[in-house]
Amino acid sequence: MTERDSALAGREAPRQADEVRDLLSLAEDLADHELAPHADDFEDRAEFPRKILRILGRAGLLSLPYPTEYGGGGQSYEVYLTVLEILAKRWLAVAQSVNIHVLSCYPLMAHGSDRQRERWLHGMLSGEQLGANCISEAEAGSDISAMRCTARLDPDGSYYTVDGTKAWTSHAGRADHYNLFCRTGGPGVRGLSVLLADAATPGLQVQRLEKKMGVRSSPTAAVAFDRAQVPAERLIGRPGKGFLIATGLFDRGRLGIAACAVGLASAALDYAVAYTRIRQQFGRPLIDFQGMGFMLADMSTQVAAARALVREAARTMDSGARDSIVTATAARAKLFATDMAMQVTTDAVQALGAYGLVQDHPVERWMREAKLLQIIEGTNQIQRVVIARSL
Repeated sequence: MTERDSALAGREAPRQADEVRDLLSLAEDLADHELAPHADDFEDRAEFPRKILRILGRAGLLSLPYPTEYGGGGQSYEVYLTVLEILAKRWLAVAQSVNIHVLSCYPLMAHGSDRQRERWLHGMLSGEQLGANCISEAEAGSDISAMRCTARLDPDGSYYTVDGTKAWTSHAGRADHYNLFCRTGGPGVRGLSVLLADAATPGLQVQRLEKKMGVRSSPTAAVAFDRAQVPAERLIGRPGKGFLIATGLFDRGRLGIAACAVGLASAALDYAVAYTRIRQQFGRPLIDFQGMGFMLADMSTQVAAARALVREAARTMDSGARDSIVTATAARAKLFATDMAMQVTTDAVQALGAYGLVQDHPVERWMREAKLLQIIEGTNQIQRVVIARSL
């Protein structure tokens, strides 16, 4: 069953199924013609593909899981994750950028006021703007209760003055707005809030870009705030609601990463199969040797299992299940899918032998990128903590 079939099987009424089928066909066409031909070149030059993201935005792929009344696609999370998988199969960094932007719209959509949504959300969902999330700090990664970036409300109540530095911000220097998670109250998670900071805010400064082992075309950097003044009207939700917003963001982010992992592993599997059908040793295609055939069979099974787990987690979210259930299923999907992607891409390198080690073939890049997926949106050790606590 293909990724398209699994998103359609028994899930939609006929008219809705036709709409989803057309959407997935559009995603595949864009992925084949706008992403795949450029991935190697942009990754080699570490160049951010802003033009390509605008094309995806105009096609409606940057707003899929949000209501149509605000300019969103009105699609289920299951359909959205299927689109992410399609994109990641051709170019992981672009799929990640789509996921990062979709996540950047979540705080405003889920917790903003009607006035805030009417003012800012349409522009964010149009695809012409790009968003980012400032959450992690040098000493506060998965433990967001240790966050030190502070925002103090000015005496007249019109501005928050922000001081501190956020680490590992994706889209740094390219985003038009940042969801800034900061401390507006006392210690612990109850003192955290979220400000929607415009990229042009005085005192907001992007630091040196990180040199990463994978997804080099996606810029990552620290973002410093030096007495940056953010209007108080840009507070999302009430003061102290930051941890609740972050929890919803983490659940959705982990599902997005899991879908990307399935797409990446699927690309590696297809490449390994194609290579071993052509490459011959001792007068026979490599795939005909039992040792190779069994390895490819295991890779195929693991990809299919991860896809099924991601679909189950997406359906759990779409069903409106309790937050605790969504959190556990998202953690399981992220854990399994990203560990799977690491193994499958490693096996793909092995299938190519010495050719798997050179940049003439993409499998070595995919293996480096898979490692990243085990770390971002909470390391897989943290996912195990989350799952164990849910038991």
